[in-house]
Amino acid sequence: MPKPYAFKLEKILDFRKQVEEQARLALAEATRLHADQKKIVDEIEQKKNNHQKKEYEKLSVDDLWLWRQYNEALTKDLHFAQNRLTQLALNLQRCRTEAVQKSKDRKLLEKLKENQAKKHNEEENLKEQKEYDEMATLRFKPKTF
Repeated sequence: MPKPYAFKLEKILDFRKQVEEQARLALAEATRLHADQKKIVDEIEQKKNNHQKKEYEKLSVDDLWLWRQYNEALTKDLHFAQNRLTQLALNLQRCRTEAVQKSKDRKLLEKLKENQAKKHNEEENLKEQKEYDEMATLRFKPKTF
């Protein structure tokens, strides 16, 4: 009976699976943060567009001053939100690259495990076949004339 195959690097493979899962979770979090920031940028742009559509020619001096202050505040907020979105996009790309690399590392070890298991099974089958051949040779009794 052939002995079962035991992969010597099984603990390393388990560790790489765990690291890959952590990278996937980090990627999911980065994706969520990027999407949330994109919504914030869109909302600020919408507010700014709506504010600029208002007719400011008919406003009094005080209201015009308030209109300008609010417009400047929206512009600053939009600028900061876009900068944050750019940072989150870079982080998202970094997390994506890292997740792909971790996946490649794990797949490499899994492929090694498969190849070694296949080789082990072939060697065990060859040993078993040799044993059967040896038994058949020893048990064979030629007929004498």
